[in-house]
Amino acid sequence: MNTQIRPAATVILMREGTDTFEIFMVKRSMKSSFGSLYVFPGGTLDPEDSLPEMYQYCDGLSDDQASAKLAVNQNGLAYWVACIRECYEEAGILLTNKNDMLLQDLKKLDDYRQQLNSKEITFYEICKENNLQLRANNIVPCAHWVTPDIEPKRFDTRFFLAKVHSEQLGVHDGYELTESFWISPAKALEKFHQGEMNMIMPTIKSLEALAQFSSREEAFNHFKDLEDGAIPPILPKFIKKDGAWIGFLPGDNGYESA
Repeated sequence: MNTQIRPAATVILMREGTDTFEIFMVKRSMKSSFGSLYVFPGGTLDPEDSLPEMYQYCDGLSDDQASAKLAVNQNGLAYWVACIRECYEEAGILLTNKNDMLLQDLKKLDDYRQQLNSKEITFYEICKENNLQLRANNIVPCAHWVTPDIEPKRFDTRFFLAKVHSEQLGVHDGYELTESFWISPAKALEKFHQGEMNMIMPTIKSLEALAQFSSREEAFNHFKDLEDGAIPPILPKFIKKDGAWIGFLPGDNGYESA
């Protein structure tokens, strides 16, 4: 099967909770890709995400630095832009400097979001009109997943962690997403094992990794301190045996021959 693999970005928002840190999760509608699954906000990269003029609004991170972090030749910063744009489109949370005036005008913030989702305005135009300082330096890569070749739609997805202000609540868009909430990684895993939240492997593995940390700072700093290019791509493989699909991850017995 020769299916085009599209670059994508997924962002795991983190805030401090009462007892431990929480992450923001959403449920995709039946009409969207990965319908009825609980996931993190994200989507495919748009052409405008890699515009050089877009990068000037990314605070504290250059394209050279971002590209080195992801071990790509150029336009690594486009993944950070996509994270911020998708998060705003889907969850209503704009990862920009807290002093940016747009954050103080909730009606304007919501109006822009609606215009963005209806393609009446571009994210670049919003950044330019408001001279935003996108918090690119507050986002770090944490995983890299490639959709298995048995799927009709394939994505090369970089996962990122982002710290957000506790007062940013997040509201799902009501179109691609039908639910949204803050939850601890451990509680999300508990609900998955109880059959209350349907998830795919990248989401589950991300939750398992985050559940090992006691605070969002500990989680964020762990991935921030990794060397450039230290996060390898993970391509799951599947074989059908006795009518059931069996999955393998790199390092599993049988992966190379699957």
